[in-house]
Amino acid sequence: MRRPSDLDALQQMLCAALGSAEPVAPLARLDQDTPAFATLDPAVLQRPTLIGGGSLYSPTSPVPAPHALAELARRADALDVRQILVPGVRRGDDTGALRSAGLAPVPADPECVVRLTGEVDDVLRTRVGADRLRDVRRRHHAVSQEATWERIRLRDLDGKPWAREAFADLHRRQAERRRAAEHGREAGSGRVAEHGHEADGRCERDGRREGDGRHHPYSADALDALARGALADRSEMFVRRRGDTVVQAGLTITSHNGRGVYCLTQAIDHEDAAVRDDLYVATLHQLYVDARTSGLEWVHLGRGDAERMRCLGADLFVPVDHWLRAPEATAAEDGRREPELSRFTAPPVTTVPVPGPARFRHQPRFDTVDLTSNTNPFLGPESQYPHLDTAELAHTYLRTISALPGHAGVDALTTDHVLFTSGAVDGVMLLLAALASPGESVCVTPPTFPLYTHFARVLRLPLVEVPLRGEDLSELDTERILAADPRVTILCDPNNPVGTRLDPEEVHALVTGTSGVVVIDEAYVEFSENPSYAALVARHDNLIVLRTLSKAWGLAGARCGVALAQPGVIEALRRLQVPFGFTDASQRAVRARLTDAGPALASIKLIRAERKRLAAALAEHPAVDRVFPSQTNFLLVRLHKHDLVMGRLRDAGIAVADTGHVIPATCRISVGNQRANDALLEALSFAL
Repeated sequence: MRRPSDLDALQQMLCAALGSAEPVAPLARLDQDTPAFATLDPAVLQRPTLIGGGSLYSPTSPVPAPHALAELARRADALDVRQILVPGVRRGDDTGALRSAGLAPVPADPECVVRLTGEVDDVLRTRVGADRLRDVRRRHHAVSQEATWERIRLRDLDGKPWAREAFADLHRRQAERRRAAEHGREAGSGRVAEHGHEADGRCERDGRREGDGRHHPYSADALDALARGALADRSEMFVRRRGDTVVQAGLTITSHNGRGVYCLTQAIDHEDAAVRDDLYVATLHQLYVDARTSGLEWVHLGRGDAERMRCLGADLFVPVDHWLRAPEATAAEDGRREPELSRFTAPPVTTVPVPGPARFRHQPRFDTVDLTSNTNPFLGPESQYPHLDTAELAHTYLRTISALPGHAGVDALTTDHVLFTSGAVDGVMLLLAALASPGESVCVTPPTFPLYTHFARVLRLPLVEVPLRGEDLSELDTERILAADPRVTILCDPNNPVGTRLDPEEVHALVTGTSGVVVIDEAYVEFSENPSYAALVARHDNLIVLRTLSKAWGLAGARCGVALAQPGVIEALRRLQVPFGFTDASQRAVRARLTDAGPALASIKLIRAERKRLAAALAEHPAVDRVFPSQTNFLLVRLHKHDLVMGRLRDAGIAVADTGHVIPATCRISVGNQRANDALLEALSFAL
């Protein structure tokens, strides 16, 4: 709700709830966003405050223009009110006017949005997993058997006085229950979290003033004001009834762009917290279904704890602050600044900004009328550009890999350490272009992935080759690399095409000894028994780890690579990245695979088992001279009569990678399923 007329209607609703001509009340008596205000000085909490912006009902408030802030200050002076509150401002907005007006931020819970990118159950399966989806469906079915579901347009509320009375009464009783719990926590030795929706920080408030003097936004008078205002045609009440008894009531408002719905509140009549939770979860599922049936694209759940909201399907979390002018408040710093660029950034990159669309990735447009993209509005969602704010997907990725063997410490990384690329090879090109200038060299360690050399030559960067050593081609010549003093050194670990791992001590010596950047391509690390280097990114500003979802995660067609690096490096890469290279379809595929990781992890075990079986069989085969040790999903094999064997395999319709031009007399064999591997062994039997 970003339009001035909408915000005026919400202000009128708040004034009706307060029983006054102006939206003025002490913060301590507003009974709203208690966790955020609890951090303030007691004097600030007790002082009357003029509430501006979108009032406390709005999910977020647009930043008032300087003239509007000046008018707000004049109103406060005329009312002899020392404090001003502009609630729920998105951190991605330009808050310079608020800072200039002397307001300071008070951190609040983020606003939480469920984006409906497909059928509801499919969406929830990719967000919360199959087990949680079954639980949500079970609750929805059980509640639907017990209670009816009805939606009432606020314009029609006069004809249903029972709904108006029940709505106000349910909110009053729910607030009494919550207030009693707050008193219990204050009297106890620690904070006790309530169960279900009341602990989620959502706007479930009661309907009138109580004995403690608090003001409650969802009184019958407030409801009447909403029904008479500009939002009435877009507002609906939803109720559940068990017989003639209303057991739940809430409010939704359709967005002014017609693409989504805000769930402002719901109150539930039940003393049993588990039953309240069942009703809350079931109702959200019903709201998702109704929105999807109506062709809507999102449901806004209000502000709340991100972890709890993830379990309900939310996938967009917009950071929010309340902005307060008070004598005790200090001036705010600019929280919108991007990370400082890495010291390794090439000089030309320091002079260019992140390309326009990506620069605004933290300013969501789901609830605006977006006329910026020059696309065709008549051909469905595919005509929209991909989502650019992938912070929630990055959170999912980090959470998933942190649970993998060999990934201890990854939980120290944040979403600012992550950049999604169009495959890991796109990450190689980006980092070479962003971190190396003409004349600065790139070091590779052959045998290795050939595109490192290809991209270095395309970018006209001098190439230094320092071959791997040892029988298994797994030893770094660290001294020679350091002596060459390259700007960028690229290591492939596990190695492609060999399949072996490097000595971690040699890698650490290189990272700490070089004056340049070390890039470790871990495309195959999930197949390895040795640890990843991902966690070290937080400790070394010259370390970049590249990952991919093409190999172990089975998403080669989705083209998703991941660069893990310190935020200053990620910022440099963003300045060169094509803004829309990571499509919505790819994002959905990645989210689904990461959320339901069981099949992928099980397949890794199968591949390891087949790798062991295939390696043993090849080692005994007369056509094979040697099988190199492997911690990947392929085997490097040295052949007797290499050209003859390769020709016979081609004749048998079996394709393997001929690596003889890199490592004499070798081929690289991907580990297939048992049938494919048996076909290979059978063809080899006829090769000699």
